[in-house]
Amino acid sequence: MTLRVGGLTRLTTIDFPGRLAAVVFCQGCPWRCGYCHNPALLDASQPGAMAWDEVLAFLQTRRGLLDGVVFSGGEPLAQSALPQALAEVRSLGFATALHTGGMYPDRLAAVLPQLDWVGLDIKGPLANYDAITRTPGSGARAWQSLKLLLASGVDHECRTTWHGGLFDTAALIALADELARLGVRRWALQECSTPGGLPWALQPPPTHWPLPTRLRHA
Repeated sequence: MTLRVGGLTRLTTIDFPGRLAAVVFCQGCPWRCGYCHNPALLDASQPGAMAWDEVLAFLQTRRGLLDGVVFSGGEPLAQSALPQALAEVRSLGFATALHTGGMYPDRLAAVLPQLDWVGLDIKGPLANYDAITRTPGSGARAWQSLKLLLASGVDHECRTTWHGGLFDTAALIALADELARLGVRRWALQECSTPGGLPWALQPPPTHWPLPTRLRHA
């Protein structure tokens, strides 16, 4: 079985900190967050937009030009072909990064040795997870993934997409406190877009924010 690829960004300077990279978008995600910015990638039954062999052929032409490859989605860990894809990319000399919602902690643990960087979505406080993802039990899995990532030593960033309709400012600050307590050192607070595409503007974080934070467009 090969990776089902929903799309390819051939050059990015923002998805893999400090590296010039390509982004491979993986087809399929089991969660249904209302603000998802890649809804076309949610359906796992859809065929890929391009063959994995085409991606590898492209990467062959970028050896020495790109530093790394990011696997994003959708949810890359939903595909059993991801470990082999990571191995093939690393064999070409590229660093590897993963964007994940953390819904498969066991699979994350298995691929962490093949990763140089992870962007982990933390959707919100544990009590709000099921409403955000529309999936029962999602929060426990995401927070287990966070603890595995923190223990691994792999470089990473946590990201939270927020507006006041998801949970209030007090809950957001409490979430920042909890992430800092667990050992998170880099957190991106992302602008949330409504289904109609209208952004909810983020204000700069307060001066007493409990951990280093950057504002990011989702």
